[in-house]
Amino acid sequence: MYRAEVVGSMLRPSYLIEARNALEAGTLSAAEFKRIEDRAVDQVIAVQEASGVEVVTDGEMRRFMFMGPITETVEGIEVVEHGNPMPWANPEGELDWVLETAVTGPLRKKRSLVAEEYSYARARARTPLKVTVPSPLMLFGLWNPRYTTAVYQDAFEMFAAGAEIGRSEIEELVALGCEYIQVDAPELATLVDPRVREWAEERGMPPERMLTEGIDIINSMVDGITGVRLAIHLCRGNNAGMWMASGGYDMIAEALFKRAHAFDAYLLEYDDERSGSFDPIAQAPDASQVVLGLVSTKRPEDESREAIAGRIDDAARRFPREQLGVSTQCGFASVVFGNPITQEDQERKLRLVAEVAETVWG
Repeated sequence: MYRAEVVGSMLRPSYLIEARNALEAGTLSAAEFKRIEDRAVDQVIAVQEASGVEVVTDGEMRRFMFMGPITETVEGIEVVEHGNPMPWANPEGELDWVLETAVTGPLRKKRSLVAEEYSYARARARTPLKVTVPSPLMLFGLWNPRYTTAVYQDAFEMFAAGAEIGRSEIEELVALGCEYIQVDAPELATLVDPRVREWAEERGMPPERMLTEGIDIINSMVDGITGVRLAIHLCRGNNAGMWMASGGYDMIAEALFKRAHAFDAYLLEYDDERSGSFDPIAQAPDASQVVLGLVSTKRPEDESREAIAGRIDDAARRFPREQLGVSTQCGFASVVFGNPITQEDQERKLRLVAEVAETVWG
């Protein structure tokens, strides 16, 4: 078990964002861009290792957004004229954020993004290395009936196609020697919010089906995979400081812990009151680990060490302390633009995770 974890993405250095813009403008070659990507990966691995966390990622430097392995290296997804409005919120209130891409053709993998990520980072990291793979249900935002029904009559057919791609990525990682794989499934936790449930229902993705057939599809990506630590991460949306949902895990806990049974660890967002109480973690499988995302990546202010330790004490009344861990609530930059915090904030928050873990577990 790891006591001090990161979730996935790290803030992109400004030089990497500038290079990506230059690549898209045609003023930077692919070879030059890859060298700059490599430099960014080296930098963020060094930052994580210096912080004292027990497991690192490549920061998802090679992705535009965390869904990259099933959106950026596949066929069948395009920018569309009529985007899909999705329910989001920020500190100022609720808003509709329009996703301007959609599934318009059969989903087919062109190359493996995670193989590139892992193969390079494996040679750089001195600390155990984790790779993230998105849940196929995250394609729910790309299900646009105006375009997608010409290819997939039902959203769950699209999810199944995404799961095949995800499974192939996971199998390739295992073949390359990867020992820790995390599936990111924020869509499950967003279903705790009535606003999101209504949005999904209107588009033919009823919550009841998401929490049964949908979780079964996610579980199928990793079922039977051995010799590797498997984790699933849930949050309520993480997009440049915005979120999709508010509400505790109570309504999804039974389905999550019973149906997503192939996972060894559950990484759960718990950084503020939107996440509810720790009561639902009592339903986690006896042999699993629950990692509490108690350190926010959405705001620059630090949580106090004493307050975090107290919350771990509270969680330990529901689930064994020796099977708990602590992490950031989500990634620092689920999309390339990142959350509204600085590189210095990021480094400080990673150190906070490591220091709390050392204090609580030694």
